[in-house]
Amino acid sequence: DAFDSDHALGVGEPALRDYPFLYVLEVGSLFLSDPQAAALRDYLLAGGFMVIDDFWGSWAWQNFEEQMQRVFPERPIVDVPLDHPVFHAFYDIGQVLQVPNVHQAAGGPTWESDGKVPHIRGIFDDEGRLMVLVNWNTDLGDAWEWADLADYPLRYSTYAYEIGINFAIYAMTY
Repeated sequence: DAFDSDHALGVGEPALRDYPFLYVLEVGSLFLSDPQAAALRDYLLAGGFMVIDDFWGSWAWQNFEEQMQRVFPERPIVDVPLDHPVFHAFYDIGQVLQVPNVHQAAGGPTWESDGKVPHIRGIFDDEGRLMVLVNWNTDLGDAWEWADLADYPLRYSTYAYEIGINFAIYAMTY
């Protein structure tokens, strides 16, 4: 089984505060209870950082946005401009690249569902710190997972590693 429940934490668990960086994927069917939404809000406002990845299309976006509005009803999800420090923490990222899953990387469309345009969006705190970074219509995780596969294009894995390193550095320094 690819899922290792020994390393997954529930949103409301006190141990969540031991981790400054969360990586969450496939949030198209995410549902947060009221206590989970409150715990996630507290975690992020206390300095936590969450990266969302690998979800595609307008239906998944609508559900994710509804759930995040339960966490932060007063904070919009906005596009993160390319001059933001998260794009320049170590590597200079000049464009948002759509990273396809491993099956689509060798050819054909790079998108899934109706997610033809990749976006990096975020939620900021009152001081302008990026708390939630949302990779929508892209799959960085597949590029990390399949980088050593000879047929997986280097442009996707290079981009995914560079931007992922930037995310980690940003999370630990801002």
